[in-house]
Amino acid sequence: MREVVPIRERKLDYLFVGFFLLNLLFITPIVDMEQLMIDDPNDFDYPVWPPKPFVDLIHWYGSNFDPPLMARPAWWRATIWIDQLFFFPFYAAGIWSFIKGKDGIRNWCFIWASVMMTNVTIILFEETVGPHATDSLALVYLLNLPWFSIPIVLMWRMWSTTTPFTREATEGGASDGA
Repeated sequence: MREVVPIRERKLDYLFVGFFLLNLLFITPIVDMEQLMIDDPNDFDYPVWPPKPFVDLIHWYGSNFDPPLMARPAWWRATIWIDQLFFFPFYAAGIWSFIKGKDGIRNWCFIWASVMMTNVTIILFEETVGPHATDSLALVYLLNLPWFSIPIVLMWRMWSTTTPFTREATEGGASDGA
């Protein structure tokens, strides 16, 4: 029998839950959705979603610091679709799994982390030497750092065991295992 290790004993997991929440509640449904709803940020009508202030904020950031975000080449939009179709449900499942201690998310964490790091590497390569390279490289790297470093920390967290959220049940302990 196995029992769930309470999240309060897995303090590092709060980082992942918080990161998944940021992506589930803001990045994917607002920042990424804006890039799917508006093909040309220089000629558009405001969509129903995301709200106008967020569209304006995203366009301000893109215009001032992040040229690929404004250029929206096909490969860029492909990374956004990956985020919408695959990462969005992963974030919801990840939050639930990390809070409830469901070991079954472990292998999905490796897949998510690998694809995320690949996407970020491609994006930062464009930002550095591509036709839409940024003049604000340090800022863009800093803002993208969590999307590269957190996957590394997550893979490290998941690497050492196939049961990252449970342990052998102690006598008289809970048995809500995954």
